[in-house]
Amino acid sequence: MADAALRVTVLHSPGPREVREQALRLPAGATVADALRACGLAPGEGEAVGVWGRKAGADQPLRDRDRVEVARPLRVDPKLARRERFQRQGSRGAGLFANRRPGSKAGY
Repeated sequence: MADAALRVTVLHSPGPREVREQALRLPAGATVADALRACGLAPGEGEAVGVWGRKAGADQPLRDRDRVEVARPLRVDPKLARRERFQRQGSRGAGLFANRRPGSKAGY
């Protein structure tokens, strides 16, 4: 049977293109809030917390080798960003058929 301590990894991103990872040993029965407290984090306004990519509440109990992730809020709506990028580069420079072979029919 496993020992009473849980091995948990906490990941958070304080800024763009920056990820920090901390390995923790917590007592059995520890929750997401306990893991965040142990590494000195408290979710800020709009931040989401999850375990293995699935949204989790602060009172969710952890299992051995769980991965707690703290995600910053999105600054731009991804659909809006894609729409604006498409408008900037035009319909010929984007999409599935942007790089056609010379002399080929449209759509191939």
